Amino acid sequence: MKAQEAVRDFPASLRECANFAKKGIESICKKIGPRLCGGPAERAAQEYMAGQMKEFADDVKIEDFKVSPLAFMGWVWIDVILATIASVLVFISPFVSEQLGAAFKLAGFCLVFLTIFFAIMEFLFYKRFLDPLFPKKTSCNVVARRAPEGEVKQRIVFSGHSDSAMEWHFTYWGGPPMLLGGIIAGFTGFFVSLTGCGLLAADALIGSFLPDTAVTVLRWVLLCWVPIYIFDFCLCDPWHIVQGANDNLTGCYGAISVLKFLSDNKIRFKNTEVVVVTTGGEESGLRGAKAYCEAHKEEDLAIDTVFIGLETLRDYDHMAIYDRDMTGTVANSPIACAIVKKGSELAGLDLEYESVFFGSSDAAAVSQAGIHATTLASMDPAPARYYHTRLDTWDNLDFRTLEKGIEVAIQTAFVFDEVGLNMPE
Repeated sequence: MKAQEAVRDFPASLRECANFAKKGIESICKKIGPRLCGGPAERAAQEYMAGQMKEFADDVKIEDFKVSPLAFMGWVWIDVILATIASVLVFISPFVSEQLGAAFKLAGFCLVFLTIFFAIMEFLFYKRFLDPLFPKKTSCNVVARRAPEGEVKQRIVFSGHSDSAMEWHFTYWGGPPMLLGGIIAGFTGFFVSLTGCGLLAADALIGSFLPDTAVTVLRWVLLCWVPIYIFDFCLCDPWHIVQGANDNLTGCYGAISVLKFLSDNKIRFKNTEVVVVTTGGEESGLRGAKAYCEAHKEEDLAIDTVFIGLETLRDYDHMAIYDRDMTGTVANSPIACAIVKKGSELAGLDLEYESVFFGSSDAAAVSQAGIHATTLASMDPAPARYYHTRLDTWDNLDFRTLEKGIEVAIQTAFVFDEVGLNMPE
């Protein structure tokens, strides 16, 4: 059944949901403001949305979890410091004793190796590797459930994250060119330093095989990367948290609007439970999604369950279904993608499958847990200048995209209720 067939005046009901979402986003941005993971504002926003969902759901719970909010992006600061120290140690190695100079070069190589290891563990694979080095806070997820008429035989979960990001200065100062340039320069520096430090350490430890000129050139090349490392230290600002109206209150309210639509129209599916999860800590490395999976994996695997992440419903022409996530290293469920694809067709769209080529979304953590998951997003992947900057404000919403994203989510719920996981891939 299409959503239009279940509701007499579907456009009016959809518009009411979209207006509700817009007002909710504006209210949180104005009354609560930026929401760093584990902070009081994130908690206040979660409690605010939980209060609203109590009108539409049968059961609403706030689930706490421990998190180190600065650990995920902390790898940037740690790597910059380690790479800078490595470059300086190698550069001054000729001015100390031969034995100490060799030790400096070996230490430099080890430090740069750690920078790459930390980047891979934290950014590429989103492991909670550096968490023990940073202070812990308490974040939370909100889980709201709308029961079916009969026995729960399948479950669809809609989700958005409530926390907002530290400002990314490069995106604000210079848009995509500065952001990508800074990131590429930094990673290039890490690999250049690894190669250079490795050659110099080997030259010092197993016997001189490099000409003196080559040694001098390598030392100066490594030192020249230090200003770039220092520049990259400014990538994100833990003292300036953005409003996060689009990223990702649009996802939260897109999910909540599905519950509102069903409640307003007195719709309960026969055997499909509809769940909304507003996660905390997505900007801190998918920590809320990981906590949700740890708490609910067994129940979600016990019956047919699909997880639909809603992310940044802002840029209409970039609306897509993400079949790969976590910088392309995680495959999302083909079945989940096909369900959203059919929902988008019922909403009058023909959405493409895309990959999160840089970064990740909550769906990646859920896919890694073995649960069918995908993400619906409408974000310019360039990225847009509002992404993780002070420009991501409530008055920078795009109502057309927000409304269409909500429509796709509603249609997806009806598709899943009808076909479950039997959707052709």
